[in-house]
Amino acid sequence: VSTHGRRTSKIVCFLHIPFPTSQIFRELECGEAILEGMLHADVVGFHAFDHARHFLNAAKRILGLNYENLVGGLIGVQYNSRKVVITMSNVSIEPDVCDEALKQTSVEQIADQYRLKHGTRQIIAGVNIAQRLSGVSLKLMAFERLLTDYPVWNASTVMVQKCLVPGSRPGDEQHTLREIRFLVRRIQETFGTHVIDYEEVPGSSLQIDKRMALWEVADVFMDCPIREGLNLLPMEYVYARKKPGNPGVTIASEFSAVSSILNGALRINPFDIQLTASFLDKALTMEMAEKEGRHARDIEFTLSSNKDTWTKNVLRDLNEATMQLDENDDSNNRASKTDPEQAATTAAFLSREKDLAFSHVDSESLIVAYKNSKRRVIITDFNGTIVIKEPPGKYLKREILGSSGLKPPTQVIEALTKMAADPQNTVFVVSGDSQDNVENALGPINTLGLAAANGACYSLPTTNNNNRQWQYFDLGVDWDTVTKVAIPVLSKYTARTNGSFVKLTKASIGWSYYSCDPEWGSLQASHLVLELEAELRGFDVRFVTLKGIVEIVPRRLNKGLIVTKVLSELESRYEDGVDFILCMGDDISDEKMFTAVFSHVAKMKEKKDQGAPMYCYTLAVGKKPTHASMYVDDARDVANLLIGMTGGNLNNNERSMSWDANETGADFFA
Repeated sequence: VSTHGRRTSKIVCFLHIPFPTSQIFRELECGEAILEGMLHADVVGFHAFDHARHFLNAAKRILGLNYENLVGGLIGVQYNSRKVVITMSNVSIEPDVCDEALKQTSVEQIADQYRLKHGTRQIIAGVNIAQRLSGVSLKLMAFERLLTDYPVWNASTVMVQKCLVPGSRPGDEQHTLREIRFLVRRIQETFGTHVIDYEEVPGSSLQIDKRMALWEVADVFMDCPIREGLNLLPMEYVYARKKPGNPGVTIASEFSAVSSILNGALRINPFDIQLTASFLDKALTMEMAEKEGRHARDIEFTLSSNKDTWTKNVLRDLNEATMQLDENDDSNNRASKTDPEQAATTAAFLSREKDLAFSHVDSESLIVAYKNSKRRVIITDFNGTIVIKEPPGKYLKREILGSSGLKPPTQVIEALTKMAADPQNTVFVVSGDSQDNVENALGPINTLGLAAANGACYSLPTTNNNNRQWQYFDLGVDWDTVTKVAIPVLSKYTARTNGSFVKLTKASIGWSYYSCDPEWGSLQASHLVLELEAELRGFDVRFVTLKGIVEIVPRRLNKGLIVTKVLSELESRYEDGVDFILCMGDDISDEKMFTAVFSHVAKMKEKKDQGAPMYCYTLAVGKKPTHASMYVDDARDVANLLIGMTGGNLNNNERSMSWDANETGADFFA
């Protein structure tokens, strides 16, 4: 990192274990840090979608991160201006290793011992670690129910159960073994010692020749974990039964990853003892044609998905995940060299060129341009740009939701004050928040222009200390009538959605679900928009859906109105016009500011002396699809940039300024 300015290694984090629900991470003091650590990888992999779904849900609820479907069946999570790919990839056994094991003479010898010991009885086999999550106790209770409800099997079946004792969790293993021994003893006392062949094996695995011998003689393989990641034993059983003859039946718990891999297995819920016993009966009485059909579904995967194939698949996902990132990094240091003929379409070529041109802002060059210019305009968004916006869906909410009512850090306020006091500057902060909140946060800076409610009202900079005067755009909508129609609908959804609330401004009505359950809030928001569209179809309004909020605004209202007004007035006031424009924003509502700047610059170019320099910077906060020409990573970069423009120290490598407390020491962003 110190050499290249970024991490050059490519990282895969692949979990062969189940991933817990978000509830677990909410209970852990370091739960958030664990998730963030995993997201520093380029690819996060799981064996089952169930595990990936828990990870995505935890990322959404704990970190406020949404995910999207990517081309090729992958899932992407946007984190720190990077797209982390979430993938599911399954691995099977090594057929060559199994073939070599099956050739050993000890395999046939051990198999003969089983046949001699148990005669013509059908064998139900299982090899499990003696820990609670393996579900051995549930398996034994299901077998006991089978013998009770189906007495015919007493004389014609036997369960061969091997329990491994690795010693890694002594307390768990001792408790589990006591429970297993009790059940084994009870079954043998009730039905006889011949119905169960139980053995405890020290260590974490059974020797491969002993496993293969057991798979050869077993008619049913049964695995009943209540939580399990990668387990290759069921696939070993499927492979060992590939010889002509009885293909056997696999019974797999629905809580195991293998249940989503082996389509021919009978899926059970081990907690449902009665149903598990009936599935055991079904396996023991299954017709040969059905056994062969189920075996055929699984043998192809077992043969073709060894560790080499799995590794290639994971590396392919890593390559796809990092290819775009590498291209974007390279674009910061070189011009595009793409041959248009290599692009599939003109649109694809233009899209690629745009991506390559979209680079991180060079802060030092911007500051040099700022100092070399004479008439400057700086326009910035408020929430998410100079104030950190809390991610929607983050579970531990602050007393002030989202960013409403918060002030920028002291260093940012000082930079804005100094910048606005310069007579060569015109500085505006444009917010979607209410007039009162914006004025409370920045009102004391009289030389700073303010716009609230997405630009519906504005207050021009002034050099006196009188109270601010606010002016309003005529947007052609009877807002009182719109409010009367919308409030009953919003009140209904607010009552049904715990944590939501209605936010009213001069020219917008917002329904915030920042502090709701993120999935429930998003679902309610989608239904709310449909209902509001029906109720307000006679009014000239539109609906803006942002992160954590749905807003009703006049159709003509956007932040571009105030940008156009400010730039036009300055252009008419000064003969030489403006020679430096900086516009910054973080979400979709700020896109109109960027396009308004471009429109104004295009008009200026027609009138302005071509020899005079003109600097124009449009910056998006976060790397994403935008009309802006450059980006910064987050609001901390914006703060450092503003401080650097006013002569403070610019942090390029470390963002060490205090964002964690205001003047009173209140914890904003912890």
